[in-house]
Amino acid sequence: MDDMSDIYRQHAQTVYKFLLSQCRDPDLAEELTQETFYQAVRSIGRFDGSCKVSVWLCQIAKHLWYRHLRKHQREAPMPEQPPEVPTPSAEEGLLEREGRTALLRQIHDLAPDAREVVYLRAFGGLSFREIGDVMGRTETWARVTFYRSKEKLRNGGTSDEK
Repeated sequence: MDDMSDIYRQHAQTVYKFLLSQCRDPDLAEELTQETFYQAVRSIGRFDGSCKVSVWLCQIAKHLWYRHLRKHQREAPMPEQPPEVPTPSAEEGLLEREGRTALLRQIHDLAPDAREVVYLRAFGGLSFREIGDVMGRTETWARVTFYRSKEKLRNGGTSDEK
């Protein structure tokens, strides 16, 4: 295996983006990224090379994220949006929040793999190649899954699949 500092340079941004897509808190994502690499150093002897290093690191990150959620027994807060200019009326603000909540419910109702692809792409800003690496799939699979999920969301959660 490469030197850990090389691994950090190559994969820290991917791990950070993955965690940011999960927790939507830059400070927490940074903290969990550091913890991920600490745990990777501690468990490097158990890495058997059966998957890409980025996949292994994101699995560690995912386990740390789940452990954080269990420890705090709460859902990750959504980041506050900066006020829009001009400030919408109370009614418009309510409709916008309800629309955002409905969209998040639709995303939550997607199949687990599809939901994770949408989160990684939309909230984490990962490329399709990075998503494929993180999930142990191909870039094409990530593109197709995102496209189908986006179409399902656009159609109000209904699918044209037979």
